[in-house]
Amino acid sequence: MSTWKEFREELNISADEENIIALEKELIRTMVEIREEQGLSQAELAAKCNVKQPMIARMEKSVHSPQIDSLLRILTPLGYTLQIVPLNKKVK
Repeated sequence: MSTWKEFREELNISADEENIIALEKELIRTMVEIREEQGLSQAELAAKCNVKQPMIARMEKSVHSPQIDSLLRILTPLGYTLQIVPLNKKVK
């Protein structure tokens, strides 16, 4: 049995792939924070966004990479959108 570090090294993930994974994790973490700040359960958010609760759960657990339309379907009713910014700059 190998350690997690050994397993990750065996995956041979490039630096660009690592960055993509980190960006996706940050996006999902932010979405969860917004949902919680607004006092919504996953089921309440799902109803507000006209999606099923398991979709919210899968997205929050990072079971799969969310598609842009799914992200927008969730972010818009929460009062947010996506913005494209250079990697070396943070949004104000």
